[in-house]
Amino acid sequence: MARLIAAIIRHADYRQRPDTPSAHQPFPLTAKGEAQASQAAGTLRQTINQHGWTLDSEVDSSQQLRAWQTARLISDELADLFPKPAQLNGFDALAERGVGSAANLNISEIEAIIREDPRFPELPDNWKSNSHFCLPLQGAESLIDAGARVASHMQQQMEALVKQANTDTLKLFVGHGAAFRHAAHHLGLLAFEQIAQLSMYHAQPIYLEYLADKRWQHIGGDWKQRNTHSEFSD
Repeated sequence: MARLIAAIIRHADYRQRPDTPSAHQPFPLTAKGEAQASQAAGTLRQTINQHGWTLDSEVDSSQQLRAWQTARLISDELADLFPKPAQLNGFDALAERGVGSAANLNISEIEAIIREDPRFPELPDNWKSNSHFCLPLQGAESLIDAGARVASHMQQQMEALVKQANTDTLKLFVGHGAAFRHAAHHLGLLAFEQIAQLSMYHAQPIYLEYLADKRWQHIGGDWKQRNTHSEFSD
């Protein structure tokens, strides 16, 4: 079969509120973020031309504005490389880990809510970075569950591409760093302990090949080494 490659791209820099879990913040890219997205398009163009890949015309993005804008800017700059006009599709499945009814509250506010609710014990010190911890709030999920959601979406989309592609093809996925890292673990690309050791650069693609036996392999682009465990680094 033709080679099938997924580029996973963390959204570019955006107007994030400080000390606030950033999963569902609705804010746009900064000027720095727009420049990062433009640079990503240049990197992708160079790689596509180097390998002679076809760029899949359907681009998958998280529904969050920062991811959609990143995907839109990249798609616009690569317009001449798509076999037909690019179609940018938003998916809830590509969202970062959600904190449910605590969305867009800051860390202190979330901890106070849990502390004041007689139903819940005190939050553990590592609640923000613990891959398996889920806030006891409606709609919340764990990081590992968010990763499974993203991995399932990627697997389904690449399997659908198997039936369509007859040339070596690159498909773009634009989303969030922590969810992509946990997805990479579910896809057999990162050991569990590596999730906390790595991050993703803003708007710098990592290339993952989807193999004929439904396995994945990392073929290009660099993970970011983390010196400290930055919380909610999406």
